[in-house]
Amino acid sequence: MSTSSIQAREYEQLAPQKIAFLGLGVMGLPMAGHLAKAGHQVTVYNRTEAKAKAWVAEFGGKYATTPREAANGAAIVFCCVGNDDDLRSVVLGDDGAFAGMSAGSVFVDHTTASANVARELAEVAKQHQLGFIDAPVSGGQAGAVNGALTVMCGGETNTFNHIKPLAMHYSKAVTLVGDTGAGQLAKMVNQICIAGLVQGLSEGIAFGQAAGLDMKLVLDVINKGAAQSWQMDNRGTTMVDDKFDFGFAVDWMRKDLSLVMDEARRNGARVPVTALVDQFYADVQKLGGNRWDTSSLIKRLR
Repeated sequence: MSTSSIQAREYEQLAPQKIAFLGLGVMGLPMAGHLAKAGHQVTVYNRTEAKAKAWVAEFGGKYATTPREAANGAAIVFCCVGNDDDLRSVVLGDDGAFAGMSAGSVFVDHTTASANVARELAEVAKQHQLGFIDAPVSGGQAGAVNGALTVMCGGETNTFNHIKPLAMHYSKAVTLVGDTGAGQLAKMVNQICIAGLVQGLSEGIAFGQAAGLDMKLVLDVINKGAAQSWQMDNRGTTMVDDKFDFGFAVDWMRKDLSLVMDEARRNGARVPVTALVDQFYADVQKLGGNRWDTSSLIKRLR
């Protein structure tokens, strides 16, 4: 039996734990569902209560009307919301998750946010004797639905080891990459790489079409060589077909790239291609593509 199969069986055999999950968007909803299917006692919170009620109807468990109520008594609180401000709104204050958590419990943040907010909230968590892990994910909606996300984490080793088995219920890899904030920084690296790849793939397809090539055939050929990538595997033919109704929207990519730009200004990194692609995504937004998938970069070339 493979190592991964053994690990999967170990995670399946975990004793049921009381868990909270805050945020039931396209990522959070299936992630929370995997935890419930694994037998854990999950209480969910969502800003739109109807989504929380629908989640309970599908997966069981409970829903709460405030983050504090959801977090009350939970050993681990998972969160996946939109941005820094959304994160603070569900964590801090009288109705925030930290107010409901008991000393020794752990907050795991799957939001793609800034490294600064991760450090800020980790410090507040420490004052409350709580653990904190920043743990942004990659793999998109399909990865969340299929339980195949990649999770990059920042925080203390012991805290990470405690939460990893639970995160593996919806992931293919959960890795500690450094101290608090390192998970968010690693996600920024991920988005930098994706931006360049999608632009290159867009230009290649547009060039081939202008030259009169059968681009589905060409993609099949070059995908067996050095040009192969996840983007080509999963978005190449749909880009040829002008289909962009997938999970990760242009608006969200621009939010992520703004985090990259802010961090680059702080650390002095040079990201000229990323800055250019960010402006190309602004062009897509002007075309009405705010909710199109990130592969819609090719639209501005047609």
